[in-house]
Amino acid sequence: MTPGSDAEVPAFTRALGLPGLTDLHVHFLPDPMQRKVWAFFDRASAEYGTEWPIHYRLPADERLAILRDLGVLRFAPLVYPHKPDMAAWLNEWAREFAANTPEAVPTATFFPEPGAGRYLADALDQGVRCVKSHVQVGAYDPRDQLLEPVWGLLAEAGVPVVVHCGHGPVAGKFTGLDVFEDVLRRHPRLVAVLAHAGAPEFTLALDLVDRYPGVHLDTTMVGVPFNRADELLPADWVARLAGNPGRVALGTDFPSIPYDYATQLRAIAGWAASDDRLGESFLRAVLWETPRRLLSLSEQPPETS
Repeated sequence: MTPGSDAEVPAFTRALGLPGLTDLHVHFLPDPMQRKVWAFFDRASAEYGTEWPIHYRLPADERLAILRDLGVLRFAPLVYPHKPDMAAWLNEWAREFAANTPEAVPTATFFPEPGAGRYLADALDQGVRCVKSHVQVGAYDPRDQLLEPVWGLLAEAGVPVVVHCGHGPVAGKFTGLDVFEDVLRRHPRLVAVLAHAGAPEFTLALDLVDRYPGVHLDTTMVGVPFNRADELLPADWVARLAGNPGRVALGTDFPSIPYDYATQLRAIAGWAASDDRLGESFLRAVLWETPRRLLSLSEQPPETS
């Protein structure tokens, strides 16, 4: 079965024998920053050439309630800066958010600036389980020497970094998986999760999975009708997923998506149904096992009231 709507998601996960979902790519931001992000998407027809209606444009407490109703038992609330002198205070905000939200794991971010290694080391010491690098929004070169200590710390700690380095939705000066591979060559042990599966460079993203043992893909906005799924995914997409078990994790970009949460799950379920090597074991890995492994979640799901 596949979920036809958000209301059907819990039954979908129960049918797989799962207690719920673990989402590696969710966004919660300070309210003023969240409003600015949504205002940007309101201009998407000018920025991206398409309308981008926010499906879950709601206060934070209502968004949390929706995730709980969906059965998202754990998630990584990703934050990201677009200029210097933002990352450290965003990390503090994310730490407090996670401390007050049982389902949220502590996350952090960074920017190429003096002190980036220091505040990232502090975040790791405080138990951060996932880090966000947004090359496209931040418009920075991931090979910047100011980031060398950051990549080194992450590689040593084995903490995953969700990296938006692909050209989608629009190319930036330093986007491109070939650019990010320069980082991987210097830090081959880096646990890097290519956000949006590296869209639109899906084949190169799969090549990086083959070449580097720490590279994973997240499913964020991949294979959904909004992104012209049938046109963009390579013909061997499903076959290559079958050759890389455990290297794909659920990501959704909730709440700033132009469709409901179930749409992403239907796309993933469609891949699983199209190849006998995938099936339900693939779904259980993507929706639960792999993101929990990446986030070092061995404890039982949190109790919520």
